[in-house]
Amino acid sequence: MIGAIIIGDEITRGKRQDKHFPKLVELLRARGMRLDWAQYLGDSRELIIATLKRTLASGDIVFSFGGIGATPDDHTRQSAAAAAGVDLVLHPEAERIMREKFGAEASEYRLRMGEFPAGAAIIPNPYNSIPGFSLGDHHFVPGFPVMAWPMVEWLLDTRYRHLFNAVPEADASVMVYGLPESTITPLMQEVELRFKGLKTYSLPSVGEDGQRRHIELGARGAPDEVPGAMEALRAGVLKLGGTYEEKR
Repeated sequence: MIGAIIIGDEITRGKRQDKHFPKLVELLRARGMRLDWAQYLGDSRELIIATLKRTLASGDIVFSFGGIGATPDDHTRQSAAAAAGVDLVLHPEAERIMREKFGAEASEYRLRMGEFPAGAAIIPNPYNSIPGFSLGDHHFVPGFPVMAWPMVEWLLDTRYRHLFNAVPEADASVMVYGLPESTITPLMQEVELRFKGLKTYSLPSVGEDGQRRHIELGARGAPDEVPGAMEALRAGVLKLGGTYEEKR
């Protein structure tokens, strides 16, 4: 599975709007991949450590955004080391990059941004050269989108190209009118029993923005099964006394 961890009090307290979640979904979708879960965390070292202990043990591919700087409210580097049970050390390549970038101004404070968990690999930062780091399939990038997103793209294109379109997926849906979700639930279950390679879904609308109340009813999964599943859903809606329109 693929997960996202988005860290920062500025997000959890509503001071800034998160942009990483939709962008990561977009970057994955463009490569035939998908996000399975996401979690938002405040700047709590204990919370970050507990979360990373769990996710490091999961075997998931995880992209973590934020908290890798060197200010007192940045805890991600230290938390990752603690969760992995290793020391936080100055990465030789990160040190070289920052000494080259800052020259005589490569202070101890600046070099702290190159202190990563022992055994970590660096992630190149094309914006300002200050790297992120990877621990196995956990990847830690800055909270700034201008830095983070190219770094994630680099990871996807260098580390995970073998997963591009590994599981082809189709998605189709119709707009259903005149039926409550409770009525179409048995229909969805019946279709999933017939078509084992997909999942059905329903997204109800209560009529906001001047729209009629409706349910977006669909199926996603194996491309060769989705057309048949959609025919079954359409027929089932009519049998239940509802109507549908094709999604525009």
